[in-house]
Order: sequence, then structure tokens, then C-alpha cells
Amino acid sequence: MKKYFQITFIFLMIFGFAQNKPDNTFVKDHYTKKEVYITMRDGVKLFTSIYTPKDISKNKKLPFIMQRTCYSIAPYGETEFPRSLGPNKYLMQDEYIFVYQDVRGRYMSEGSWTNMTPQVEHKSKKDVDESTDTYDTIDWLIKNVDNNNKKVGQYGTSYPGFYTAAGILSDHPALVASSPQAPISDFWNNDFLHNGKFMLGYFRTFPVFGIQKTKAEKEGWFMDTFIKPTSEDGLKFYRDMGTLKDGYEKYYKNNFFMTEIMNHPNYDYFWQKRSLLPHLKNVNHAVMTVGGWFDAEDLSGPLNIYKTIERTSPKAKNTIVMGPFSHGGWGRETGKAFQNDIYFGDSIATYYQKNLETKFFNHYLKGDTKTDAGIPEAVMFDTGSKEWREFAQYPPKNAKKMNFYMADGTLKNSAANNFTEYYSDPSNPVLSSANLKDFNGFTPRNYMSEDQRFAEGRPDVATFTTDILTEDMTFGGELMAKLNIASTSTDADFAVKLIDVYPEDFVPKEKKDGVIYGNYHQMVRSEIMPARFRNSREKPEALVPNQKTAVDFKLQDVMHTFKKGHRIQIQISSTWFPLFTVNPQKFMDNPNFATKKDYTKAMIKIFGDSSLEVDVLK
Repeated sequence: MKKYFQITFIFLMIFGFAQNKPDNTFVKDHYTKKEVYITMRDGVKLFTSIYTPKDISKNKKLPFIMQRTCYSIAPYGETEFPRSLGPNKYLMQDEYIFVYQDVRGRYMSEGSWTNMTPQVEHKSKKDVDESTDTYDTIDWLIKNVDNNNKKVGQYGTSYPGFYTAAGILSDHPALVASSPQAPISDFWNNDFLHNGKFMLGYFRTFPVFGIQKTKAEKEGWFMDTFIKPTSEDGLKFYRDMGTLKDGYEKYYKNNFFMTEIMNHPNYDYFWQKRSLLPHLKNVNHAVMTVGGWFDAEDLSGPLNIYKTIERTSPKAKNTIVMGPFSHGGWGRETGKAFQNDIYFGDSIATYYQKNLETKFFNHYLKGDTKTDAGIPEAVMFDTGSKEWREFAQYPPKNAKKMNFYMADGTLKNSAANNFTEYYSDPSNPVLSSANLKDFNGFTPRNYMSEDQRFAEGRPDVATFTTDILTEDMTFGGELMAKLNIASTSTDADFAVKLIDVYPEDFVPKEKKDGVIYGNYHQMVRSEIMPARFRNSREKPEALVPNQKTAVDFKLQDVMHTFKKGHRIQIQISSTWFPLFTVNPQKFMDNPNFATKKDYTKAMIKIFGDSSLEVDVLK
């Protein structure tokens, strides 16, 4: 059991779960467990655990719910049981055959490991990827597990969400329901990169993803390479580390994944072949994609997968659910649902699990796959009004485009013929959070809704704010930053934050001790864009000093009502540390290897015809 706890600890760090001693009584009493190796078409054997209800029979045939993961399917051993099975306790109690599998190169499975396995478009009989492994696994299960009803569903959160999304492409006739949750869709804008910008806040995670195992493993072979905090002040670690180049050379020269990132600064073939989106075509079964509005890891994945399937696969029963959760938060019930300081309601995860997730799998796996499950096309939580909303399509049909122009410290409904200027120094970057302890985290989390007052008023942050709103205004859909800038340097990043400024006398329904909620500047959405990729992700271009230049980029979607009495604010800066690496502000072929000698101070202008284009619900 010691090994089980060690592996579980890694999984819990990734998802932010509280670690509790397993109570596996229900699973042990109601299920039998079998461990098998399933042989793939190229001969590689994947380790698989199968949990079958004890009362299954020829008169009670049951479907499968499957998860494939790189995070281990512990506990190992046919007499060892986890405390729960499946996506939620309601499905576990409804009775399914639950299947878990270590993917290639991980833990007890054979083969070699790669991140975001490239999808093979034209397969020979020996070509393999995650979709062929999914197909071969399903095919074996249908043929070799007694008393199944020949229906399979799959799910997974985060990396298992990617395996679920890739598994959609298996096209096995028994696969009737897939729920990719917080899935990665394109590494260029998920997890480690945002528009190609390296997310330094992920620095401590690389042992999990960049060290190959040399034999079958029941525990984390990478455990000894984790960087342990030495101080509660997590910012000190990143300041002492120096540049990304310094950190790489000190900690990760032997980490193959970090080396791949360092050597591929542009959207070249290495990244292109790892995007799932071009392959998501002709999907013909039910898909429910799930995400969290405050998911610091994988927010773009669920949105992009849903939109791609919607565009390419009219026959698919395609649903999206977005809740007020951080990474994987819908998988556990916390009672009162807080994201950082902000309260969103009670039992929100339970609502999702009972009314959406359980209904989805029960209908398609135990009911009629040809009929609709009765779940709305889009179930989106409004993070401002704090309520679930349902839509027949997404973005909503009644959304209207509106531009908020940035000039003179205000947000206007028309462009201005002036500019706002700020000073940007890579050696003294704008911080990404006021919570120094959070910088010690395995991955960033709380900053997604954090109070942004700490950044307002800095000389290297441009701030634009509306007057007090006289009526509610709902942003429901896509956001596009349309910046017109000029810099004295040859490169720059642009971090844009959309903020909900609370009234000075605001008192929340539920609050945390020590938090000042009056005039709270809650971040609603944010994104960063390197100017080098403004025209092409494949072929970066230098800025021409002092020349007005367009830098347009998407922020991820929102569903947020700015309430009457609140104000809307946008903050822009060119550093956002240590969440993201510092741009040297000097154009380089590979800025990942910048040294402090490359750091270039700059004066940056945001012209008054810059805007944030939003979808406003009428």
C-alpha cells in the first residue's frame, strides 16, 4: 500500500485533491478485480485492470466505462482495491464494468512514452497511436470479458482527458459515449505553453513528464528528481534560478520533454503533429466535453475540442459543460464551492455529477444510443451571476460583438487618436500573484480569479476601467484582444487581463477570513501573446522599433455577468512573472536560451484604437 500512496500523491498534486486514506469497502464488497496485459497490434502489451460487479450474469449484461492514463492505475494487485471507481459515486453504484489502463511507456505497460502522442492520419496495419490503442483495447474487452452488453464509454480528466479525446478517433463501433474532461487539444496553447509562451509556473512538474522508465514500475520512478521548496516564499526560487536557460541547465538537462520544449520555440512540425484538432472529423457518437472556467492548466482544450467537433461532425451528439471550477474540480464535492477567494454556490460538483455526467453515461451505455440524452447543447456556469445557464448552441445565438476601446485610462465604445505608454524592464517584471506561497505549487491555480489590485498603478501596467455599470452586462462567448502597439524594442509580450471590479461596499454571501472584498479586482480571464508570433506561429518576426503594429490574439471564452454597480477593467503588461518566462524584449531566434545580457528595457505604447472584442448577450 505504500507504493499506492506514493503514486496517488502525484495524482493528487496534479489535480489538487485532498489526500485521504482510502476507504475501499464498497468497491471491495461489490466488485471483483482482474489484471491483464492486452496486446496491441504492434505487439506492445498494455497493463489493464478490470473491475466487474459481482452480480453480473447472462441476464444482467453491463457496459464498460474505461479510462486510459499516464498517471498510474494503482493500486496494483488483484487483492488491492481503490476507494472509488468511475467518474463519480453515482455511476459506481449504478453498476458498470470499470476498466483502467496504463498507456504506453508508463508504469506497468510496455512501450516507450511520448507527450501528446502524434495522431497518425493514414495508418498501416502496424502504425499505432492513442486511437489505435483505444480500438485494440475495446476490441479485446468486448471479445474477452463475459456478460458485457457491447457498449463502451470512456472518460478522463487532464492528460486522461487527452487520451479520451484521442480515443474518439478510434471509431470502434462499440464506443458510444466519450467525455474528455479538461483535455489537452494542442500543446501550443495548453498546459506548458500559451500561444507558444512557456509557462514557468509548470517548472516543478517536469519530472513527471520527461523521464523514461526502464522497466515495469508500480511506483513513481521520477520521485527523487522533484524540486522541493526551501522557503514559503516561492518567488525566491524563481528569482534565484535566473533565466529559463539557467533553470534548464541546472535542473533538467537530462529531461527529454524540457529539452524538446527548449529546442522548439516555434510552431514547427514537432508541435503541429501533436495537435488533435485537425483529426477530429466525422465523429459519430455522443461526446460531452467538460471544463472549468478557472482551469489554469487546460481551459482552451475543452472549448476547442467542442467547437471543432461542432464544425466538422454534424452527426455527433456534441455537448459542452463549463463550470466554476479549477483543474478537475467537478470530480470532487467540496460543499461550499470557492475558487480562491470567490464563492460560487453550494454542491455545484454534485449538480454536475448527478444531472449531467451520470445522465450522459446512463443514457448512452444502458439506453438507446440513437436518441438524445436530454442534456442541453451547452451548460455553462455564469461566474458573475453565479448560476447555471443552458443554451441550444454555443457561442449563444443572441451574442452580439462589441468592442471596448482602451484610451486615457478608460474603456470606451469608440476609438481614440492617442496612446497610453508604459515602461517595461525584464529585470523587474510584473508579478503574476501577490500570494508568494502559491509559487511553490506543483501547478498554478488560484491566480485565475485572484484580486488584481496588487498590479494596478504600477508604471509597467496599463490600466483601463469603465464607469460604474448602471445595468448588468453579460459577456458570453469569445474574446479577442485587438492591440495596436509600438515598442522601442524588437520583441515584447502582451499579457491582457479582464477584471471585474467590485463596489467599495461589496459584502459577499460567503467569504474567507482576512479577504477585503470591497473594491476586489477579480480576474475573469487573461492570456499572453508574444509579439513575435503576431503574423505566424511558424515564422516569428521581429518588431520594428517605434512602428505601430497590430498584435491580435484570442483570450479564452467567458460566461460572466458584470453586475450593476461593478466596473469592467483591462490591465495590460509585457511581463507576468513567474507564471510565464520573461521576454528579453530583444528578438532572438530562440528566446528560450536568452541570458540576462539579452534583457532590453523598453517603452511600450498602447494606441487608443486598441480594443477588446467581446460577445455580449442581449
